[in-house]
Amino acid sequence: MTKSISFLIFSVLLFGCEIEKPKLSLNVDKKENKAKNIIIMIADGCGYNHIDAANYYSNGKLKSQIYESFPVHFPVCTSPAMSGKFKTELGLSWQNGYNSGLTYSDSVWRNLAPTGSGAAATAIASGRKTYNASIGMDIYFNPLKSIAEKAKELGKSAGLVTSVPFSHATPASFASHNVHRNNYEEIAREMIKSNMDIIFGCGHPDYNDDGKREESPDYKYVGGEKFWNDFISGNNYGRKLITKQSEFEKLLLNPSEDRLLGLPRIHSTLQAARGGDVNADPNQVPFIKDIPTLKLMSSTALSTLSQNPKGFFLMIEGGAVDWASHSNQNGRMIEELKSFNETVESVVKWIELNSSWEETLLIITADHETGYLTGINGYNSNIQSNGKGSLPSMTWNSMHHTNVLIPLYAKGVGSNLFDDYADEIDSLRGYFIQNSEIGQVMFRTIVR
Repeated sequence: MTKSISFLIFSVLLFGCEIEKPKLSLNVDKKENKAKNIIIMIADGCGYNHIDAANYYSNGKLKSQIYESFPVHFPVCTSPAMSGKFKTELGLSWQNGYNSGLTYSDSVWRNLAPTGSGAAATAIASGRKTYNASIGMDIYFNPLKSIAEKAKELGKSAGLVTSVPFSHATPASFASHNVHRNNYEEIAREMIKSNMDIIFGCGHPDYNDDGKREESPDYKYVGGEKFWNDFISGNNYGRKLITKQSEFEKLLLNPSEDRLLGLPRIHSTLQAARGGDVNADPNQVPFIKDIPTLKLMSSTALSTLSQNPKGFFLMIEGGAVDWASHSNQNGRMIEELKSFNETVESVVKWIELNSSWEETLLIITADHETGYLTGINGYNSNIQSNGKGSLPSMTWNSMHHTNVLIPLYAKGVGSNLFDDYADEIDSLRGYFIQNSEIGQVMFRTIVR
């Protein structure tokens, strides 16, 4: 018996007869597949188990997030095109991609050669997989056009919002091009000079992670000391700087036509890196006051970008889900994902009040899983609830990225196109897509 026939029999036994081949809708000229607005929200480092943990803590039950009821849901493979240490003189090693069988039979395999945020975000932004550490570059170090840049070409507005430094890998991949994600100063300079209408994120050089004035400023995330001092002295490349929570609130009510850099008075994250007991339960350590939330920053961005009658593209990142997961911090991971979930709710409300699902595409996803989060009874076990308001029974198995499938949820115009790409099967989660295919759907959907 051939391997292909054996796999077919296995699939039928596993999934039964109800699983259908994905519908194809390759007619890209269909009017109903064209979006005026595209919003993609990325919970960096978030896997299925992260969502379950936050659901159990916040609501005491699974499937309780608004996006979990969206009509389109697919697992996503996050593997890069290439992986390995970045060495221009030695090249890069090939990555073997996703293996469903090994995922559920070999606990070590999940940690082998996972993607980095740069490669993952570039794949999402451009529709092309690339090497780890890339920021908007292909495997030959050539620039890749992002969906945000495409939106600007079409006369739309474009914005990026994040809860971590704006020059970090995920937002950077939508607005800059660099051979390595760690070249923060170069990336920040390119982003500030870019034609993005809105860039909101952390990285303020004059404040620490508790929002206190820093005696020794750190200019890494804002382009370097000379560039930043020139920027605030007036050479701002036509971009207005806002830093106070009150300025974000004012802009929400009175949108501006200025190109904006929103830089809250905090260094690396909005709240996740604050002091206090980092292993405390959620909300036990007081939050820093007078720092805008991800929800406020996103609402302000929507208020401003939607002034363009041609529409807009907006990327919103809950970036510190990843930071807390790297540090295996239960409470702060749940805090960050709760903040992200609340932001999703506000975006859905905005669409239904100010736009419509007939003209806007909303995508909720991640870039990879971080922390190898599972239940306490082995690496294939489920997280168990201990009731609303109590941390669930769960364990971290790593402090790094993994290559397990992550979730995607979509709703609105063009969301049906994801069916076209779901042509691979996972033994647990069924049909799945590649992260680069998220970008391909956005490029197919965005309307001229």
